[in-house]
Amino acid sequence: MSQRIADLHIHTHFSDGTMSPEEVVAAAKEAGLAAIGIADHDTIDGIAPAKAAADLVGLEVVPGVELSSEYHGKDIHILGYFFDLKDSPLVRLLGNIQLGRMDRMRKMVSKLNQMGVKDIAFDEVCGQLKSDSVGRLHLAKLLVARGHVPSLNAAFEKYLGEGAPAYYPKFKQTPIEAIKLIKDSGGISVLAHPMLTQKDELIPEFVRAGLDGIEAYYPNCSMEVANFYVGIAQKHGILISGGSDAHGKGKDSTWIGKAYLPYEHVEKMKEWLRR
Repeated sequence: MSQRIADLHIHTHFSDGTMSPEEVVAAAKEAGLAAIGIADHDTIDGIAPAKAAADLVGLEVVPGVELSSEYHGKDIHILGYFFDLKDSPLVRLLGNIQLGRMDRMRKMVSKLNQMGVKDIAFDEVCGQLKSDSVGRLHLAKLLVARGHVPSLNAAFEKYLGEGAPAYYPKFKQTPIEAIKLIKDSGGISVLAHPMLTQKDELIPEFVRAGLDGIEAYYPNCSMEVANFYVGIAQKHGILISGGSDAHGKGKDSTWIGKAYLPYEHVEKMKEWLRR
């Protein structure tokens, strides 16, 4: 592929992906990518091993994270890039978020046990993890493996989705708080997959609060949709991002490199930070 391209939204097994950072790097190299963004949910544990593997094969790793937030009951995810990985408000908060994720999982497992699903334990759910970033997908996998539901989608519909009987809310921050957190940590904030969130009317408010970019390129979306969000970003004078949101085998509708953007947008992010 002659054009240099980047996939800035990839998950590893340090959150709810199934691939190690080293496997992600190998797949990215095979896909012809020049740069990848490791953007695990509420953890940065996958960044260092990905960078170590990528340095050996000449691949650039953009440090990232996908932060959960909520606005009037709606889940909205904010991606952060190029923030201080050593000692920043974001890194310190992530430690507290991990504790909150663990507590949330204990409560969901307890609810399942009270409903008669007795053969699933908290320690068993966490035994699947490479970090403390436990999530509902890990619990859903066990529900499928034990035969309580036929599929991951069924697990969420019957037990784990918002409003379902075993659901328990996670740590809450607003998108504006997440944007400020990333900015205070020296990074760039990007609204994740707005075509899924479907809250475009909030984008001007987020931009006023300091939002730096929009994820316009996303898997299984038409170029018409991508161009729509490129237009919104251009209208507000902010950055354009994109990526596959690959989770390995955890999400079979996408894979590393399925959605990407020209590498020039990575360069624009770096220039944005210098300004």
